[in-house]
Amino acid sequence: MLNAAKDALTSRAAMAWANSLIGRYGRVLALKIDSRGKSIEVSCELQGEASPITVRIDEYAIESDSDSTYIRAKRFTASRPWLQNFLNDFGHRQKIRLPPWAGGAL
Repeated sequence: MLNAAKDALTSRAAMAWANSLIGRYGRVLALKIDSRGKSIEVSCELQGEASPITVRIDEYAIESDSDSTYIRAKRFTASRPWLQNFLNDFGHRQKIRLPPWAGGAL
């Protein structure tokens, strides 16, 4: 119960943060974090796409160095075949720097 409430609060904050990252390309419509299952599902309305795209990070890891905390996605599921292929080829190589509040919440 407590974990679900924390995830709901973190999901709202993460949605606002994600929208600031992708604003040039579109907007996040929904974002749901399951910190216990280490998964994230995001639905986006992207410029040039006729309907929303959904990406599910089926497994992620949190990594830290002396200065920052990062998230690295390990497995993906996407609603578009081209995006699924792109994420399978390149997504696991990328890490995204997290805002200070996010590391402990994920």
